[in-house]
Amino acid sequence: MSLSDILLQPQSIAVVVLCLTLLAVIHKHLQRPSDLPPGPPGHWLLGNILPESFAYRKFEEWTKEYGPVFSLRQGTRTIIVVGRVQAAMEIMEKEGASLADRPLSIAAGETLSGGMRVLLTPAGDRFKKLRRALHQRLQSKVVSTDSPTLMRHARNHILDLIDSPELHQDHAKRYSAAVVMALAYGKDPESYHDPEVQAVNRCLTRLGLNMRPGLWKVDVYPWLRYIPGYMRELKDGHREELQLFKSQLQMVRDKMTTNQAPHSFAKYLLERQADLELSDDEMSYLAGALFGAGSDTTASAISVSIMAAACYPETQKKVQEELDAVVGPDRPPTMDDQDMLPQTMAFVLETMRWRPVSAGGFAHKATRDIFWGNYRIPKGASVIGNIWSIGRDPAVYPDPETFNPQRWLNEEGRLREDMRTFSWGSGRRVCPGQHIATNSVFLNTALIQWAFSLSTDPAHPIDVLAFTESANTHPLPFKVVFEPRAPGGSEGLREVMEGYGQ
Repeated sequence: MSLSDILLQPQSIAVVVLCLTLLAVIHKHLQRPSDLPPGPPGHWLLGNILPESFAYRKFEEWTKEYGPVFSLRQGTRTIIVVGRVQAAMEIMEKEGASLADRPLSIAAGETLSGGMRVLLTPAGDRFKKLRRALHQRLQSKVVSTDSPTLMRHARNHILDLIDSPELHQDHAKRYSAAVVMALAYGKDPESYHDPEVQAVNRCLTRLGLNMRPGLWKVDVYPWLRYIPGYMRELKDGHREELQLFKSQLQMVRDKMTTNQAPHSFAKYLLERQADLELSDDEMSYLAGALFGAGSDTTASAISVSIMAAACYPETQKKVQEELDAVVGPDRPPTMDDQDMLPQTMAFVLETMRWRPVSAGGFAHKATRDIFWGNYRIPKGASVIGNIWSIGRDPAVYPDPETFNPQRWLNEEGRLREDMRTFSWGSGRRVCPGQHIATNSVFLNTALIQWAFSLSTDPAHPIDVLAFTESANTHPLPFKVVFEPRAPGGSEGLREVMEGYGQ
């Protein structure tokens, strides 16, 4: 029987008709509904292909082309990207209760993090428990008591910069790691190269790389999780993380038995474990996440502040004029000076807008249909507040590519109350550690610009767009010239800093 005879058989015709019908149904189902926000066209079956690195920059291009809210599709998954301030206020903030959930994250959330990393934990009882424990420790009135810890390690940061300014990025990492290790576990690592610090940072680097949009197709096609060996590296990473975090928690528990454990977040969790209703694994991940996320973001933000000061000397000059007028040359600034240093805080806020650490934000999940203007954000959609784009809204930040701290100040020179930063997220998923991070960046910015005049090295120009590809970005290595401002140069500065924070 020939091929044409086979195809003319009734059952063959029925199969062909069925296949064509199914394809037509699938095609219709995957078409962009008329009430979805517009967006770039994609493959009829697979949808849009997202860049694995610097997706937030591509999203800004699409924001300019398609508007403040646009839609993407990956398979049957709908993604809504919010890229301007007013839309972020109306969607990410006002609809925060409907966006408190996270999309399914099989790779980084369920597999690598065991469902216990609060950043990726879906809404529900576990998330409420984890969030409540963090909030009680990290609310602003409690964080204010951490100033002595911040100042003690900031002193060491300045001394490190005096000794080896060429390693300024390593020093920022050491400072951040030391502060958050002290807050999380009551420990003071000797250096950034402390094995425990390096182990936690390896875990965090792994997380950042594996959270890049589109990297793990299992988050779009869940059946891939059943392919033997497909996610082996993620499972191995989870075992390493859990063992590390549990060992740190156990160290604190052992010290508590002899009343030798200093105050720390881990000790707080252990003392209130029954009330907080947390398992040992959940407490381990909670304390580990506080150290990892807090250390990573703060170190990057401090490095961005150094980059901005060197690249924009006129803005550095304004900060130093304020510091000279309020603090003077005889003593270093402290956290108590914060309210009298609006120019310095404006500089910090502008660094967070200009080069946000979590530039792409983290996806939320809509738990009901949300209506914005003439468009519908469907229940189950992933909603991303693209921090990079929101901070480049020309209606709120004129000439957004220009580094201009003055945009945060009113005519009287005080911080504007009608502006806010989205750098730490939004709604009910805003970063709980934002107060510690902001205080750390402010204190170190004030101290560094009080202590040094920063400038670029003509032989090694700074590429202000050279950043890592991870979810929390870091500047790639760059060179800065540090010139001590104190009378007596480096030794005079060292002498002034000697008793700081003690």
